[in-house]
Amino acid sequence: MLAIAVGPANVQDRDGAPDLVRDARRLFPWLAHLFADQAYAGPRFARALGAGGRLTVEIVKRNDGQKGFAVLPRRWVVERTLAWLTRCRRLARHYEALAATAVAFIKLAMIRIMLRRLANPSITA
Repeated sequence: MLAIAVGPANVQDRDGAPDLVRDARRLFPWLAHLFADQAYAGPRFARALGAGGRLTVEIVKRNDGQKGFAVLPRRWVVERTLAWLTRCRRLARHYEALAATAVAFIKLAMIRIMLRRLANPSITA
């Protein structure tokens, strides 16, 4: 199972995240900890998740004196996965007319990535 949320372009990720988390909790009831970047640090997001129960949210922040690029803990996992997905030509641009079609192609891309990794564990994507 995979929890994917596709929304309109005029909705901020932070505003759509509570719906995604609710769907993920339904699919994965054992989910207890969530990593998020600084965009999700606001009180509105915390209030939306507060009603969800035992879920804790850890905001991954940059160091105060940091200049330029630096690998942040846990953030690299998301960035790497998004990079793998954008290597799939169909997902490089958002041309799908229906959100359900976009979700289907994202699932197919992840299935392809995971099958390749199962067939040959030395492959990274």
